[in-house]
Amino acid sequence: MPQYQQQASWRLEGGGQIIDLETAIKDGILGGGGGGLPAGKDGTLGATAEKLDLKKMIEELDSAAPEDVPSVFICPISLEPMVDPVTLCTGQTYERANILKWFSLGHLTCPTTMQELWDDAVTPNRTLHQLINAWFSQRYLLLKKRSEDVQGRAAELVQSLKKVKGQARVQALKDLQKIVVAHTSVKKTVADSGGVSLLSSLLGPFTSHAVGSEVIAILVNLCLDSDAKTSLMQPARISLVVDMLNEGTIDTKINCTRFIEMLMEEKSFRWEVVSSLSLLVALLRLVKDKRHPNGMAAGLSLLKAICSHEQVRSLIVSVGAVPQLVELLPNLSPECSEPALHILDDLSTAPEGLSALKDCPQTIPNAVRLLMRVSEACTQYALSILWAVCKLAPDECASLAVEAGLAAKLLLVIQSGCSPELKQRAAELLKLCSLNYTTTLFISKCKLTRTIQ
Repeated sequence: MPQYQQQASWRLEGGGQIIDLETAIKDGILGGGGGGLPAGKDGTLGATAEKLDLKKMIEELDSAAPEDVPSVFICPISLEPMVDPVTLCTGQTYERANILKWFSLGHLTCPTTMQELWDDAVTPNRTLHQLINAWFSQRYLLLKKRSEDVQGRAAELVQSLKKVKGQARVQALKDLQKIVVAHTSVKKTVADSGGVSLLSSLLGPFTSHAVGSEVIAILVNLCLDSDAKTSLMQPARISLVVDMLNEGTIDTKINCTRFIEMLMEEKSFRWEVVSSLSLLVALLRLVKDKRHPNGMAAGLSLLKAICSHEQVRSLIVSVGAVPQLVELLPNLSPECSEPALHILDDLSTAPEGLSALKDCPQTIPNAVRLLMRVSEACTQYALSILWAVCKLAPDECASLAVEAGLAAKLLLVIQSGCSPELKQRAAELLKLCSLNYTTTLFISKCKLTRTIQ
């Protein structure tokens, strides 16, 4: 059966237009001129490209440099580039595995046209396969070449940092940071060339903020081993990071929070590293800066991690964290509400924190407002805070909570699809709140309808 070639038209990088597959071959896209691959003995595909695995090339290009693939290369069934294209008697081309699976399901039609097939044979579309292979090979080899060039440039910059000083050092760090962010493969190059230890050595008591901010921006994008993290925990280096967290630009502040949080993941991390009043004050200032939502989220994330260390909670309370976070609750985004409530819930386990929550007039109304509004996790933390406060001073706080609408919200929790543990806590808090009311009055406080009563 003669193989049918479907007409297709698409554009190349240089702006030229290919009318069909024959024109593509004639114009050198399969390895001739026009910047293609070196031609092999058959004049169609370079020897280097022949050795490349098409499936591997497609996967690597998709992850490293995704771009629009010509539609003629795409299988109409999977909408993915074809590796083994075959053509039906209708002239439509598909990936072999996909069309055979279609047939195995009992279909005797063409998936694209739904036309009944008078012949279920599939014919390898070798011309299209060569074109696909050449197109991906060309881009794959260019990607590899660029990657090698970038890695070489990164290694040069690392070596130059040993010699240059002043503004030249700052510029070299900026260039290295851009490369590290843009190219994942460079991270290993930086590590292999001794870049991590060199960058760490640039952080110290006499390091300028211009140099320090660029070093931190690079380090937060690298995979640091245990030894590197331990070295970076030295007091002089942490002190510099805290200074930049207080005085740097918003990007520097965010990088500093990421840097400290990265160090906290290390098993050898000691809570004393973050027991700095200056650090905690800087974090609260960052969290309260409504101009930069990204900074707020980064600050809350680090503060939440610090709160996981019980020894630091009293110190966090001492810098006024409780009233400041409670005041922010009504205006926080859903992404920030959860860590903020988590922090307050952690602080409620410290006597000073629980007392501060009780004394803050906005604690109860703001916590009640967030019940059943954001997520189950937020409801859990808010409920835990309310339980702790009402348990501490039931006569005073339980009445305030009921007046703020807590009873009705607790009934919603009990009737919802929340976890059994959360429903049980809601029932216990509801019982605690009802002690100061008659049955009739408490029902009215629950704002129940006549039917529900």
